[in-house]
Amino acid sequence: MTSRFELANAIRALSMDAVQKAKSGHPGAPMGMADIAEVLWNDFLCHNPKNPKWVNRDRFVLSNGHGSMLIYSLLHLSGYALTIEDLKNFRQLHSKTPGHPEYGYTAGVETTTGPLGQGIANAVGFAISEKSLAAQFNRVGHQIIDHYTYAFLGDGCLMEGISHEACSLAGTLGLGKLIAFYDDNGISIDGEVKGWFTDNTPKRFESYGWQVIANVDGHNPQQIKEAIEKARDNSTQPTLICCKTIIGFGAPNKEGTESCHGAPLGDAEIVAARAKLGWSAPAFEIPEKIAQKWDARDKGQELEDNWTRKYLAYHEAYPELASELNRRLNGDLPKDFNQNMAKLIAELNTKETSVASRKASQMVLESLTGWLPEMMGGSADLAGSNLTITSHSKSLTSEDASGNYVHYGVREFAMSAIMNGMALHGGFVPYGATFLMFMEYARNALRMAALMKQRSIFVFTHDSIGLGEDGPTHQPVEQMASMRVTPNLNTWRPADAVETAVSWKQALLRKNGPTALVLSRQNLAHQPRTEQQIELIAKGGYVLADCEGLPELLLIATGSEVSLARQAFDKMTAEGRKVRLISMPCLDEFYAQEASYRESVIPKEVKARLVIEAAQPDIWYRLVGLDGDVVGMTTFGESAPAEALFKAFGFTLDNVYQKAMALLN
Repeated sequence: MTSRFELANAIRALSMDAVQKAKSGHPGAPMGMADIAEVLWNDFLCHNPKNPKWVNRDRFVLSNGHGSMLIYSLLHLSGYALTIEDLKNFRQLHSKTPGHPEYGYTAGVETTTGPLGQGIANAVGFAISEKSLAAQFNRVGHQIIDHYTYAFLGDGCLMEGISHEACSLAGTLGLGKLIAFYDDNGISIDGEVKGWFTDNTPKRFESYGWQVIANVDGHNPQQIKEAIEKARDNSTQPTLICCKTIIGFGAPNKEGTESCHGAPLGDAEIVAARAKLGWSAPAFEIPEKIAQKWDARDKGQELEDNWTRKYLAYHEAYPELASELNRRLNGDLPKDFNQNMAKLIAELNTKETSVASRKASQMVLESLTGWLPEMMGGSADLAGSNLTITSHSKSLTSEDASGNYVHYGVREFAMSAIMNGMALHGGFVPYGATFLMFMEYARNALRMAALMKQRSIFVFTHDSIGLGEDGPTHQPVEQMASMRVTPNLNTWRPADAVETAVSWKQALLRKNGPTALVLSRQNLAHQPRTEQQIELIAKGGYVLADCEGLPELLLIATGSEVSLARQAFDKMTAEGRKVRLISMPCLDEFYAQEASYRESVIPKEVKARLVIEAAQPDIWYRLVGLDGDVVGMTTFGESAPAEALFKAFGFTLDNVYQKAMALLN
């Protein structure tokens, strides 16, 4: 009879062999957490290796993603499309087994992890999505959405501040189907963590409102099983299971030390580990009796088939609900979305709406949150300034999870990573807001959204020195440049209400990446446009006003500075100069257009080009070239009313005119 110890040793053997073959990696965590993983995956995890996208599967998150051979071993052993050859290609170019788990590379990997702490925050997003979808769609006798989120995390995840942000909120929201396993091995890269991490972790999580199961022997399958059962019995609190483990368990000369954390064990130590563990199979070979015990394909298919029968009964009883659930889980927008957006944009244009773009955003959201129940909004304690709440917004609470709005509190980083978890889970299009300046707190979560190609929508208001008296600590300067150089992150800075509506439309239509909407505090004048010009906004840059024939100067601007550029255009046109005014709300989209379109907006022959944007200017020199110029911010701002600041930093008609004339002389 195959023992649980032997099943866990299959994980250990594959992990140390793959790391050794790659000559790099982290064998310690997989070997230390193998017993926990074996119990969870064989006794509790509800999944189907034949269909990794099954809607009602449990989600498993390896937050301590450096231990990636743990999840790769589990996926291979349980029957996912991950072969021994894939494991042999661990950490190699274009393999299915990259150094850290990456969403989209490997079937069964639910999220990209590695930047510590973000995995547990993603898991909170998964759990919020499950709880909210269940509240919105389940009916008496029809528990269609009913699954758990399990997360592994280590000392590093708990040291990262984001773990506090996310886990505090998880407790407040009563996410009873979130179960986290703390790999308490006392070791990090620098050695024994007692020199720098002495938190009372159980007390910390109890203070968040979690159920804590402390002092579980992470190498005792019975204790692990009992802890998981207790966690699953608590439907009102998330659970932290604190497992005492030995890092690198089974490696006789290196276990329990930092030497097995982030480096191969070495051939001699692997031989010794095989002897200690009683594992006689050659490298990358799993004995047939152990492979059969691990294979979860038939069991998983049976689980999904049982659920499918329940779903068919649900569909018969509630056909409209079932259809709506399918639409949302597929990430599709309603068929009338484009038509409705066209009407809204036309209305804003006809009324010549002149408001701050943050207010225009709220006006657009008022319609969107009525049309799209999948929109899950939120703000990092700035709803009254970000203007993200509408008449359709309903707060999500521990008692009532049917809402569509999360009060994240002052947790910008956790908010953004939780949004990524929601987007990954499916059924929601998350949007969350803060001041643009505080994007800095959330920077890496934006990067992860872009890396994972998720439809997370980040709303950033108070976009420049135009926010005024709060001063340089709150005035963003370099943030847009940072976002614009991030691959696959689209950054929109609309000039008025019409462009704001188009920005929202494009963000929602975009399924393969996140969008940042950069919005003003101050009012922005409506810009007159034709229907054709409105259609061109979606291309990221377009001609807003023009001259006859080839222009001698291009004026290019974004956001609040488009109005200023318009003033300069009018003045120079009245003087007989041939000027073209270009609004450039999204550089990313503009550069994605065909060369012929870009050339039609910015002719190569026109070398005199002036960009006006109240932000760090370097990103624009690709567009203006050596012969052009930028009116931008090369220093931090100051504390003063917005009008005084714009004058002090050169965002005036006189300065723009002088800069433009200098390019023509």
